[in-house]
Amino acid sequence: MLILGGSASQPLAEKVAKELGQEAGQLEVKRFPDGEKYLRIHDNVKDQDVVAIQSLYRTPDENIFELLLLTDTLRDLGARSITAVIPYLAYARQDSRFYPGEAVSSASVARLLESAGTTSFFTIDCHLHRLGDVAKVFKIPAHNLTAMHELGKYAREHFKPRNPIVIGPDEEAEQWATVVAKELDSEHVAFRKVRVRKEGMTSSKVEVDAGDIELKGRDVVFADDIISTGGTIAEAANACKKGGAKRIFVVCTHPVLAEGALKRIKAAGVLKVIGTDTYPGPISKVTVAPVIAAALKS
Repeated sequence: MLILGGSASQPLAEKVAKELGQEAGQLEVKRFPDGEKYLRIHDNVKDQDVVAIQSLYRTPDENIFELLLLTDTLRDLGARSITAVIPYLAYARQDSRFYPGEAVSSASVARLLESAGTTSFFTIDCHLHRLGDVAKVFKIPAHNLTAMHELGKYAREHFKPRNPIVIGPDEEAEQWATVVAKELDSEHVAFRKVRVRKEGMTSSKVEVDAGDIELKGRDVVFADDIISTGGTIAEAANACKKGGAKRIFVVCTHPVLAEGALKRIKAAGVLKVIGTDTYPGPISKVTVAPVIAAALKS
């Protein structure tokens, strides 16, 4: 099995290869003066099983095109199988046509990857709350892995929470809280998110219903797949503080963290926010390499 990392995921590809006891293949990517990309694979891929790892963060359009270029080249060079690993799958949220004429981008990306020659697909903690299963988007074998076990282990070893409770900041996050709670040997719950639009407001505000959960004196670990603006986490953390929670931590797979998000979360009383390298950044302390390597072995 040959592991190749695109421009967005070369360090991650090297970690995955190391987990598998090998070295990553050599991929050369550069630009021509007009901005076009040049791509060259320096390994012999004929009749080989090749894994192409490319996360779609920050510049998803550019990263997608490079992955398509890589996949099509692998097919043309005679690779036996081509597994695309996209740790952060952009365009997943548009999985339905809500208004006439809209692009269903998740289906479009799937068709592009399939037509380029991808034979199987992996992603991690994909935000497909309406479809539920990434396999419904693809015609090739497709799998949604989870980083929550690794995040739970990190929380156990580094946060050392006392009398912990793991909370999903909304109903959709309960599935993540369940996994992290197993690693912490603790109970878990999910808050209920409500969008409130008051008279005179042009947009809705997110409010969190914590219910009757006993939080006094307990350490809270929030678990979620993605943090973008940080609004929901901040509201949930405020609710925990009002309920008497002692320390509050947050783990997430994809730390998108729009401008001001981390500051907003910390201002709500959260001590630590930790993410993974599906979306590299200052809080990406947990690698998903073991998760990917284990899936490739099976």
